[in-house]
Amino acid sequence: MLSQQDLKQQAAEAALAYIEPLLTREAVIGVGTGSTADLFIDGLARYKTRFRGAVASSERSAQRLTALGILVLDLNEVATMPVYVDGADEINEQLHMLKGGGGALTREKIVASVAQTFVCIADESKLVQTLGRFPLPIEVLPLAREAVARVVQGLGGVPVLRKGFTTDNGNQILDVQGLSIVDPLGLEQRLNQVPGVVTNGLFAVRSADVALLATQQGIRQLKV
Repeated sequence: MLSQQDLKQQAAEAALAYIEPLLTREAVIGVGTGSTADLFIDGLARYKTRFRGAVASSERSAQRLTALGILVLDLNEVATMPVYVDGADEINEQLHMLKGGGGALTREKIVASVAQTFVCIADESKLVQTLGRFPLPIEVLPLAREAVARVVQGLGGVPVLRKGFTTDNGNQILDVQGLSIVDPLGLEQRLNQVPGVVTNGLFAVRSADVALLATQQGIRQLKV
């Protein structure tokens, strides 16, 4: 039986095979953050002479790319990207995702918004019917933390400050427990209207275009 690490590697390799036809001398690849994204970055180094560079969604990913000799570009220098590859903490059959366990949700959303295709890579355990078993991260301005927490409580969630953690943007994260998210699009839009919220970890407005899910029987590809 394949271990979870084996499945993550399988997903990363599937993503590399998926993007290979998109690689050109001028192509810029969007790269996410997390353990599965790390494996994708490691494999991407094999192709580094075939594309221009990458945009990273976190300082962690940028450092890993640079260490492997891949040019890291500022997103402000890039008008469009053929593809953005990232993992997920949860994903449903509609390819709505819950992300942000690594704390890079805001930059992930920004980079994903510029890409023509969003490829989600994950192992099969991340596929759920209803999002919310994994706590929903919300990046907040420190000044607004308690005000946002009260709003979240009013929506039935239990907000917990991620102690000792600061995002790459200098903000804090509330991890919201106890939600059963039957309307990811509506909740994402509702939370983003709360003053002091930078963004939340629901990716339904910009959902994945393709999911490559590693299973014991091989890769399962989902599209909407």
